[in-house]
Parts: sequence; C-alpha cells; structure tokens
Amino acid sequence: MQLRLYQIKAVEDFEREGAAGRRSVLLVAPTGSGKTIVFCEIIRRYVLQHKRVLVLAHRREIVAQISQKLHANGIRHGIIQAGFDPRPMEAVQVASIATLAVRALRSKSMPMPPADLVVIDEGHHSPATTYRKIIEAYPDAVILGATATPCRGDGRGLGGIFEVMIETPQIAELIDQGHLVKARVYAPVKPDLTGVRTVAGDYVEDQLAERMDRDKLVGDIVMHWHKYGEGRRTVVFACSVAHSLHITDEFVRSGIRAEHLDGSTPKPERDALLARLASGETTVVSNCMVLTEGWDMPEVGCCILARPTKKMGLFRQMIGRVLRTANGKADAVVLDHSGAVYKHGLPEDRVEWTLDPDTRAEAPAHQKRGEGEHGGGLLECSECGTLRLGGKPCLNCGFIPKRPAEYRRIQDGDLSLVENGIARAVQYDPATRAQWHGMLVYIAQERGYKPGWAAHKHKEKFGAWPPWGANPTPIPPTPKVLAWVRSKMIAYAKRRSA
Repeated sequence: MQLRLYQIKAVEDFEREGAAGRRSVLLVAPTGSGKTIVFCEIIRRYVLQHKRVLVLAHRREIVAQISQKLHANGIRHGIIQAGFDPRPMEAVQVASIATLAVRALRSKSMPMPPADLVVIDEGHHSPATTYRKIIEAYPDAVILGATATPCRGDGRGLGGIFEVMIETPQIAELIDQGHLVKARVYAPVKPDLTGVRTVAGDYVEDQLAERMDRDKLVGDIVMHWHKYGEGRRTVVFACSVAHSLHITDEFVRSGIRAEHLDGSTPKPERDALLARLASGETTVVSNCMVLTEGWDMPEVGCCILARPTKKMGLFRQMIGRVLRTANGKADAVVLDHSGAVYKHGLPEDRVEWTLDPDTRAEAPAHQKRGEGEHGGGLLECSECGTLRLGGKPCLNCGFIPKRPAEYRRIQDGDLSLVENGIARAVQYDPATRAQWHGMLVYIAQERGYKPGWAAHKHKEKFGAWPPWGANPTPIPPTPKVLAWVRSKMIAYAKRRSA
C-alpha cells in the first residue's frame, strides 16, 4: 500500500517513541484518515523483524476490515473469532476481543497468543475491564492504541493506559489536502431535553428516545431531508430501535427506499442491507448505535443526527462517517436534529486532545464563539450556503457581508442553516421570488392545479403574496424547488392523517 506523507510520519513517530523506551503509544487519526493503514505498516515492519503481533477489535466488521488491509499489505495472519479456523502459527493474530476473552481468559481453552506488539483498534475502548485484563497479560509487549476520538465517554484523557500520543493532521487539514470533504451543517433550534437524566456522561437512552420520538419533533426529519438532503445516500443515527424503525417507516411513506439496522440484525442481512446502500438501491439506512464505528462507505454523503449526545467522541464518530471522499462527492450534508453542533462545534473545528485523565478534550474555536442562547457563533454564507465563522470570510468562497443580514426567528420548527447560533430564515431578493413564482406556475400547469395554487405556495414560502397582477412566464423548476414543494405536500399529508 502507498502511504501518504503524514501516515509515513506517524509510523516514524511511533518508531521514535519506541526507541525512546515508550511502551504504550496512542495513535490519533480522524475518521477517514487511514489509521488502519498506519498500524498495518507498523505491523509489517514488526513481522520483517520476526516479531509477533496481536490486533484487538470489538466488532466483527472491524476484524474483517483489518484482515482485508493486512492482506493488501501482504501480511499473513490468523483470525480469532467464531466461524474461523485457528492458525496459531501465524506471526500476526487478529482477534475479536469478546472471543479472545472467552477462550483465553474465561474458559482457558486456548493460551494467550504470544505478542511483542498489541494493537488496539478503536483504542478509546481500552479503559474497559476486558481490555485492561488483556493488556496486563502482556507486560513486556508494546501497546499501540489507534482511534479518531482519544477520550473516555466523559471526554477525559486516556492517561494511565497510554504514555504518549501521536497525532496525524486533523479534519480541517485533511480537507485542505483533499483527503476528506467539507461538511454543510443544517440544524434546528436546540431540542428541549429538560428533565432527561444523565448517566455515565450521556443521556439515559429510554428517556432520550421518548423525548426524541414524539410525532411532533422540532423539524420533521423526513421533510427536511427532502429539502436539504439532495437525494444523497444517507445514514441516520437514532436514539433507540423503536425510534429508528419509526424514522424508517416515515421515509418509506414519503416514497424513499429506506431500511433499518440494529445490533440484532443477523450478519448476512446486515451485509446485504449495506450492499444495497452502496449500490444506491437503498437511499437511507437508519440505525441505533451500529454504524458509529468501524463502518466505511465513502459514497454516503448525508448524515442525520436524530440522537442528542453529551459525548464529543460519539458526536465526531457519527459525523465522521460521511466525510470520506468519493467520485463526484464535493461535500457532505449534516442534518443535525439533535442540537449537538451547538454543544460540540463544527466537524472541522480543531480539538485539543489530551492524555490527562483529569482533563476533558476541548474545541477552543467553538468555545470562543460564546454560548449565547444556543451557543456557537455560526453564520450562513449568503453567497454559497456553507457555514462560516462570524466576522470572518467564508472559507469556501471568501465572501463576507458588509453589514449584518436581516433575519427573523423560525417559529414553526422549520430547519434552517445555523446563523450566529440561531436557526434563521434566508432572505430572498425580488428576482429570486419572481423566479420561484414562475417555477410554481409551471408546476401548477403541469399538474393541473387550480390557478391560485402558485400564489398560495409563494405566500407559504416567502410570507407574502406575489405582486398584484404578476403574470410570470412558467419556468421549469429546479430540483431545489421540487424538493421544497414535495416537503410541503408531505407535511400537509401528515397533518391530514394526524
């Protein structure tokens, strides 16, 4: 495999730390930056020195991905997992941690594999008891953790397990280098989670699901996907299995091919479902805590956050699923119905990770924006539609307004781009309104609607009737206008059926 410059540097940094006597190293690499490629190269160099390696992963899919990367790097290995024949003579063993714990720690049906290097993928799980027991079984081995989010559930560092941290470039740098894509974030007013208890650093799942699964949630998920999702292949992160099923059903009712996935979905069904998403046969997959880690599908270009979380690590794992590059993919769309962006910041915000177990990871740029009513001084660029920081030129097109734009608050729960920490409505000039009127007239004539339909839709969109006597030339509608009309028809149908 051909490594990028920053990946080569990470390998060299690891070797330098080893030469300095460090026995436990944490590799920090954002989702999509190729951390598996980095530690596979480290493994390859160990094998060339006739040393033995144990790789630990907590999910079947991650075991499979590591195995594929090792094969691509020409590294023979065994797999310790149900359904695989043991190959104990191989210098490299890739183990499901659950299988290894049962066989080697609990039942003693097999010895712990010999290892000079123990690699822990998704290393932020290393504080768990099972991981600690396995680490303790290798007092003379070098421990290498690899993760995109090097923190515990409450944001504190992983010191006590790892001595030193090696960081690759963060998301903003990887976007500049063309290795990840930018994200456009749309968000509603922060959902009301008053009274939802917190346990172990995050919301209690059943209470959270009850609050977020109400029919009249602020900003209807399906309606706003039709507005802003651009028909992209989409992953939805829900609060619970019931919540995910409810979202899936609503997408299907709106004419979108959607499927549900959870931890109980059998592996063959899961593989087939994700294959349909990859091929485009399925457009939307809704899941509950299954696709947050170890899942790569660069073609997915939209992420719906329907699950509020206090955990920065979980937030960044979810949005990281859609930042990978793919042919024809210029950016990613994040529809944040959870309000998490107000708490944790934008995907490209730099995070100051720490190993200190008494200190929490922070995104300084987001903190400096000020809390305000909803936090986060985020503005919509009126030229290109991407988010920018208040008072600074748009990083996408360089535009900065000469004076503050007028705005009005959203009162009806509509989803808008985040402006200055508040969901604000876009202001339209007369020419844009006239174009919309012409396209609405075209739709009315094509579908045989009553003559007043276009004018009523104009008022619904802009809050005012078209100019008196206006008789615009019908204009073929753009996908954006068609999506808006469809979202309003879905909303009307939902009101009628309520």
